[in-house]
Amino acid sequence: MTLQRRNLVLAASAVTALSVWASGGLSSAHAATSTSTATAQTVDWPITIKHQLGTTVIKKRPERVAALEMNEADFLDQLGVPIAGMVKDYVPHFPAKYKSDPKVQDLGAIVQPNMERVHALRPDLILITSLQANHYQELSEIAPTLHYDVDFKNSQKGHIEVVKDNLLALGRVFGKETLAQNKVAELDAKVTEVRRITEGRSEKALIVLHNNGAFSSFGQQSRYGFVFSALGVKPANAAAEASLHGQPISSEFIQQANPDILYIVDRTAVMERRPVMTADAIANPLLRQTKAWKNGHVVFVDADAWYITGASPTSLKLLIDDVIKGYKR
Repeated sequence: MTLQRRNLVLAASAVTALSVWASGGLSSAHAATSTSTATAQTVDWPITIKHQLGTTVIKKRPERVAALEMNEADFLDQLGVPIAGMVKDYVPHFPAKYKSDPKVQDLGAIVQPNMERVHALRPDLILITSLQANHYQELSEIAPTLHYDVDFKNSQKGHIEVVKDNLLALGRVFGKETLAQNKVAELDAKVTEVRRITEGRSEKALIVLHNNGAFSSFGQQSRYGFVFSALGVKPANAAAEASLHGQPISSEFIQQANPDILYIVDRTAVMERRPVMTADAIANPLLRQTKAWKNGHVVFVDADAWYITGASPTSLKLLIDDVIKGYKR
């Protein structure tokens, strides 16, 4: 997204740092902006934000925010912004406090928000992703609606930057610029940590989704493409199909790919709301023949972070921690 502000007078360094949702040049902008500069910034309302679904005008600082997707809920939580209402069908463990909080209204399901409840909430800002894009026009009639331009089908290019841009943009909207910049710095440090581990390593990894005994694989142009492009993990599979749920594969495929590291995302655990599976639950002899299995490099990842979210500050940190586990001896 490209953030435009009307009648805004800022120092040149602040303008650079807050040109969020722009393409490129963000890392140097982050480093160039000081905390003192961010603290001194002021906003002239309205703020106009362009995104993939259109243009959203925010006339004043929002006070009743509706989050219709879990990545958005995590952004608000990390910035200390109160959530008036959110979808509550699949809430990850890290923002679990909101699920049982009666002050946070239940707005239905991630892929099918309850429009009557959203309307009754009387929000002054609604946050959505592509999963709710088909409701954009109707939601925009209720309140200003911002679309988070994250690509869930192909994260190969710019995924980490999109997350950081959204942090800075929301920080600007809610007057949390300094906190947002600190969160961006934390993400940068986490990415640096994992790249120090993956760079120069010869191990090749396979990412698979487990769904009731069946498996799907995720390549370089999939929802987990950034694991390879941004985090430096080498792929054991050359497939590059863009996909949200991966390409169906057989156990023979995994055996032939013979990855050094195997990351397993347990979708069944999410959908059935049960603990993530363990190695003891997999009796498949072909998987047990892989180098990853023999050498103890099978990682049953945090399914909430990888499957429900994967594009927010907390989920990225948890995801990176899982990636690092695959390289531990």
